[in-house]
Amino acid sequence: MTNTLTDRAATKHPEPNTPTEREGLPARIVRLILTQRIVLLGLLLVILLVVMFSLDAAGQLSGSFDTDYLASSLINVVPLAMLAVAEMVVIVSGRGGIDLSVGAIVSLAGMVFGLSYGEWGWPIWLAIIVAVAFGGLCGAVNGFLIAYLGFPALIATLATFYAYKSLALVINNQAPVNTKPIQDLYSSAQAVQLPIIGEYIPNFPLGLFTFLIPTLLVAWLLITKTTYGRRLFAIGTNDVAAKWAGMNVASTRARAYVISGLLSGLVSVVTVAQFASARPDSGVSGNGMALPAITIAVLGGVAITGGIGRISGLVLASLLIVWLNAGLLLLIAGNASGRYQLLALGAVLVFAAVLNGITSRRYSGAK
Repeated sequence: MTNTLTDRAATKHPEPNTPTEREGLPARIVRLILTQRIVLLGLLLVILLVVMFSLDAAGQLSGSFDTDYLASSLINVVPLAMLAVAEMVVIVSGRGGIDLSVGAIVSLAGMVFGLSYGEWGWPIWLAIIVAVAFGGLCGAVNGFLIAYLGFPALIATLATFYAYKSLALVINNQAPVNTKPIQDLYSSAQAVQLPIIGEYIPNFPLGLFTFLIPTLLVAWLLITKTTYGRRLFAIGTNDVAAKWAGMNVASTRARAYVISGLLSGLVSVVTVAQFASARPDSGVSGNGMALPAITIAVLGGVAITGGIGRISGLVLASLLIVWLNAGLLLLIAGNASGRYQLLALGAVLVFAAVLNGITSRRYSGAK
């Protein structure tokens, strides 16, 4: 009889088995936002757009913050998102992986592309291959220093940043290459109307379709569908265990930097087309391209300790950063907007780092 009552009570009032089941709805929502970076970034994007559209409706902006403006600003997403993928690959490889030299590689490979196509008259397909391969060679130097000689990634890529930046300046006596073939490339960076539905939506930069989307697709396939991708995440999570499992840790980590260099070489072609000029400082002027790319990677959910990262997070983080800067450009007149963009970039990076810390401590093991 006693056993029967106990069974009935257990049936009527089942005890929660996991912390998630014991949480109320608000706590579950907080958990979802903190542990699912895609949800958080989507929420931040909605908040940003609502705020900027409201300021536009109130007449507080110097220009119209509409869908045409948002679409045209996507031209800045192309190089930043591609370099964020490069940073994600090296950070995921673990052991403090980072690549500070991507901006300098963009400058140097861009000059190689400009000279080969704009000065020496090589076919454009050959010039693109040479620029990408040269970027991969620069990345291979980083990979060798880090994976085989044991240099800390921060120091090694900082050293090569200075070296590549210097070579980009001296290779053509600090002069840009802006011959007619190079200037004609600007048409490949212009906005285009999509077929069939183009009349009803804004025009989008051509680089989205020719460079960014193919790069994201290939990167996603590489890290999720190939043996190399699984090994990359394995060594980033625990390279000692990966070594005991028979993986070649040094080779896998070195190839991550080669991939970063290859992507930087491809970005150099994008920047030459956008500027209609091969500039020796295209990737390092101002704040350079490396720091925004690292910011996007961290904000997109890439764990700085390695082993965790998603392409979808990078895409949303790129949109957030670019549209935030585009909004500040209309909100703050003059050159001051650039300084506030720096402040916003720093604040976003701190926010992402703090959020990663809170998430790790409170929800250990959650993705």
